[in-house]
Amino acid sequence: MTDVRIRHILVLPDRDAAEEVAEEVAERLDLPEEPRPIREALAGEDDAEDAQWLVVVDDPEGAYDPAVLDALAAEYDGWLETE
Repeated sequence: MTDVRIRHILVLPDRDAAEEVAEEVAERLDLPEEPRPIREALAGEDDAEDAQWLVVVDDPEGAYDPAVLDALAAEYDGWLETE
């Protein structure tokens, strides 16, 4: 049996969007707790204004549809990355 372990990273433009997406994704996926938005500076950028906000969703069984998560991020001018 293969260990699927997927991590979906929703990349958002600002804190407000990240907080709204975290709440929405917790509701849509019926998560036990809401993911905490994380701030990440863009590579090579010193200006705090050039930070992205991430909402990380662990998907140990590979059950969450990436297209749904990508569409949710897009509603807030963001996108999805998957590890």
